[in-house]
Amino acid sequence: MPPLRLIAPLGGVALAVALYPGTWGLDALARGQLGPGFWPRMALIGLAGACAAKFVEEWRRARRAGVIAAEAAEPAPIARAKLVAGIVSILLYALLAPWLGFALATAVFVAAFLVLCGMRALPAIVANVVIGTIGLLYLFVKVVYLPLPKGDGPFEALTLVLYRALRLF
Repeated sequence: MPPLRLIAPLGGVALAVALYPGTWGLDALARGQLGPGFWPRMALIGLAGACAAKFVEEWRRARRAGVIAAEAAEPAPIARAKLVAGIVSILLYALLAPWLGFALATAVFVAAFLVLCGMRALPAIVANVVIGTIGLLYLFVKVVYLPLPKGDGPFEALTLVLYRALRLF
């Protein structure tokens, strides 16, 4: 029997394929533009692609190790403190985004998550924060036309300055 590391990614692909047809009926609501089914379809295609890539990676690793029928090593234990910190950071992001604004909350969240995951190189963290936040802003504001939270009080003013500097509106 193949190891779980080979079966799990195939389950992800199967799930994406099974859910994909459910997105077709969503587009009847909007004609002539990106319908509401577009982004769920993109997420499912991304899920299927990522799971397929993970399957290929694990299959190659198993072939190199000569171990197809059994797991080669025990997986590393879950760092529960990091898991809890990650969950808390996601919850704080969701709670603080309306107050801080999407841009600032996203920048702080990405930086915190990178540090939590073990990244220590400050230039790499700053580059990820800046490129990631600006990329998400362009994607959501210019491409998807999503009204993102701008924040309250001084945070709204900061967001508007950033939007103008990036020529988002």
